[in-house]
Amino acid sequence: MKKIAGFLICIAFTAHSFAQSSVKAYPTHWWTGMKWNKVQVMLHGKDIGKKTIDILPYAGINLLKINKVENPNYVFADIEISSSAKPGKLSFTEAVSSEISKIIVEFNIKSRRNAPGTEFAQGVTSKDFIYLIMPDRFSNGDESNDRIPGMRDQTLNRDTVFNRHGGDLKGIQNHLGYLDDLGITTLWLNPVIINDMPDRTEHGYAFTDHYTIDPRLGGEKAYHELIDAAHKKGMKIIQDAVYNHVGLYHITVQDPPMKDWLNQWPVYTNTHYKDQTIFDPYASMDQRKIMSDGWFTKQMPDLNENNPYVANFLIQHALWTIEEFGIDGWRIDTYAYNDLVFMNRCNKAITDEYPKVTSFGETWVHGVINQSYFCENNFDIPFKSNLNGACDFQLLWGITDALTKDFGWDDGVTKLYTTLSQDFVYKDPTRNVVFLDNHDMSRFYSVVNENMDKYLSGLSWLLTTRGIPQIYYGDEIVTPGTTSPSDGYVRLDFPGGWKSDPANKFTIQGRTQKDQEIFQHLATLANFRKGSSALTTGKLMQYFPEDGVYVYFRYDDRQTIMVVMNTAKEEKKINMSKYTERTKEFTQYKDVITKSVGPLNDFSLGSYKTVVYELLR
Repeated sequence: MKKIAGFLICIAFTAHSFAQSSVKAYPTHWWTGMKWNKVQVMLHGKDIGKKTIDILPYAGINLLKINKVENPNYVFADIEISSSAKPGKLSFTEAVSSEISKIIVEFNIKSRRNAPGTEFAQGVTSKDFIYLIMPDRFSNGDESNDRIPGMRDQTLNRDTVFNRHGGDLKGIQNHLGYLDDLGITTLWLNPVIINDMPDRTEHGYAFTDHYTIDPRLGGEKAYHELIDAAHKKGMKIIQDAVYNHVGLYHITVQDPPMKDWLNQWPVYTNTHYKDQTIFDPYASMDQRKIMSDGWFTKQMPDLNENNPYVANFLIQHALWTIEEFGIDGWRIDTYAYNDLVFMNRCNKAITDEYPKVTSFGETWVHGVINQSYFCENNFDIPFKSNLNGACDFQLLWGITDALTKDFGWDDGVTKLYTTLSQDFVYKDPTRNVVFLDNHDMSRFYSVVNENMDKYLSGLSWLLTTRGIPQIYYGDEIVTPGTTSPSDGYVRLDFPGGWKSDPANKFTIQGRTQKDQEIFQHLATLANFRKGSSALTTGKLMQYFPEDGVYVYFRYDDRQTIMVVMNTAKEEKKINMSKYTERTKEFTQYKDVITKSVGPLNDFSLGSYKTVVYELLR
């Protein structure tokens, strides 16, 4: 614990005094025509708070206030950009004498993009199919940025999961055609913002400068090019947002603006990860505070979102990112650990500016009630979240039990059925993102013990249940991996993403028979789903499981899809007379995967098999 600028910082290094000759502005620029037209610009430079700061006259822009804070290396300038302002350069100045001032930093005022909802800020809905990528581990499209001189992490070693591997944004752009063929409509990238940390920087969740895209991924230019190329293909982009914490080497940690910029503790205090304390009516207030204000790890200091300067910094960065890069959707990391009142304010600021942008939060909790508390729900309770949807961990636990545990009254596939039966708690459950695995969890292929029938059943369920389906890069081929002994083993390189790879699984020639079976199954179903009104926007009707067999329908007035999943260890006879409520109008089926057509009669279904039928009259 080191005393800096008259206050305490609970960090695991000896902080140093900040010194630099130039002044930096955060955000780096803004736009005309924004609803958020009162912008708080954080200026950072040696002893800038001891100087007289002003702006040169600029038509349509007013300097409302210069806020000086405890650390003299910061000032926060409140400016107002009126509707009459034109694009140009706003100059912040320092008074040298009563008559002379010098420009210390220029702040660009830009023209906005095209109208939101046309080619960006489109939102992500149940019509989409998300592909999650960890950029460092997907494909190396530009070897020149593998190492960046001066950065703390100089590792580049593909022989270990603990170092950087060199994947980048250009590598993703190079494979947009492959993703399009797979039926993907939306890319979600693990964070692309710079993590100038000493080690384990491949994951991206420890920001060190909000306004810099990691140069090892190609920087701002490569991010713009990837997003523009994706939009031209009709794909959308989700950015991974982190509000709760930053990396230990973030400038506001190394040189804090004020003593309460971070959530401070007399001694290091980690969050206890118990989400129940947030909504428990009987919770200890001390334990509730530790949940929200405790640090996520010693390497990731916890931001104090109750500090108005911190709140403005984070909200403005969210708006800036959507406008600057053309983001369509927003995934929010560690949602339950944030101050939820702040999160409502931030979510509203985004939708006020971009009405179609949708947000979903990481809600790694256990229990439908727990999860629904953090997003829009139907409860009459004191706190009402305005988050559109959640990462649906509850359905993940449900499908996992369905394919790994024996059928029982409240176990096995019954867990999946029961979880969905509780959808009445959500304002709109179709906004939840459903998935089988992600960058923090064991690969589903390993979870089902590499059983192909179980794995294909999981994929079939994913693309036919309600919500927004999401897969993790490599799920479309044989990709094992568990988080023991390290989460790095679920972040392995995509084969073919590097020139030296012996096999290129981006091509059919490079795939094994099992790879191709998975790829073809997923691509067939995903591309069918694109044109299926029943699967994308239709209703869901489910029948409670019997003897390990789970049947559900997706339907509307144009189409009916029947899904039958056998989770038993033996073949089962499917008695169609049980489902006449939904099948009575139909006489035939068409298998979505095999394209076979037949009469809608009783049939047998093998162990752990799932069929997806389009019903025909």
